[in-house]
This record gives sequence, C-alpha cells and structure tokens, in this order.
Amino acid sequence: MRVTKQQAAQNREKILISAASLMRERGIASVGMDALAEAAGMTHGSLYSQFGSKERLAEEAVRQALVENARNTSDVSDIGTYVSRYLSRKHCDAPGDGCALAALVSEMPRSSQTIRDRFTHGVRAMIEHVSGLMHARSARQRDDAAIAAVATMVGGLVLSRAVNDDKLADRILSATRSSLKASATS
Repeated sequence: MRVTKQQAAQNREKILISAASLMRERGIASVGMDALAEAAGMTHGSLYSQFGSKERLAEEAVRQALVENARNTSDVSDIGTYVSRYLSRKHCDAPGDGCALAALVSEMPRSSQTIRDRFTHGVRAMIEHVSGLMHARSARQRDDAAIAAVATMVGGLVLSRAVNDDKLADRILSATRSSLKASATS
C-alpha cells in the first residue's frame, strides 16, 4: 500500500521529532537506526526512504532540535527570565527536550561539516536572541556580552548534567545564574 504525500510528511515530522529528542538525550553517535526507528514507531525502511542514511537523518534532527530551541525561548523578553529558565533544574533534568547546544556540543568536533554548519547556525541564533535581550550597550558590547552569556549558560548546564552529585549540580546552576544576572545588570 502506497503512503500518501500527506502521510509521508507526517511520518517525516514524527521521525524528526523523535530523533531530535533521542539524539539530545543519548548523543548522535550513541543512537542507532534501530533505536531511532523504535522511538518513532516506524520501520527501518521508513527511515531510509525518508532520509537515505543515518547521517542525513542526524543533520535534519539537529536542525529540528535547534528549531525547537528557538520556539521554546521565543516568548522570553528579558535576560533574567532567559537565564532562569535555561539554568533551571527542570532543564537540567530533561536533555531530550532541552537545548541542543548543551546536549550535542561535545560531539561537534567529530561530526560532519553539514552537522557542524547547522550547529554553528544554532549557536549564532542563540547569541543573536540573547543579544536582543541585552540593554544599554552598543551593538558590539551586546554581542560580546551575549557570546559570554551563551558560553557560560551552555557550560553551566553541561557541567550540572555531568556531575553525579545533585547538590553540586544545583550549586553550579545557582552560581551560574547569579553570575549571569549580576553581569547583565552591570
């Protein structure tokens, strides 16, 4: 039985949403096509017919994850709220639904040029969004402050996820939030 164009598009979206989540949760290299097919409730054939290879699926899943990042922060209009949301325990505990930059950063040096290009686009988009939340500075100062804030937020989130001590993880999140909020108001 042939799949309609509409059903194929829905299947593609379902695969991308599942793959974006699973890759953020486990990492690109750690997720095989078996796990991706199972997570999407599809067959291997569906994945290969839609994307042709795991590499192509990973490229599109990274793009999907970055689109979700932007959507999840589009309603934030001030830096304090952005920092608080980003460096929250809820975000720390949900890598599959969270920031693709923090979840995938360590894999980028070993990823394909296309995946790195998409990731770099996501970094630029996050910097641009955060820069737009900065006030009372020149454009260059806002951009530099945004670069530092993004690097600090991603680093704080990555470290808080990496340690196996919940109290230390909470302290990393809290200290990073406090530092960023203090620098944003100075």
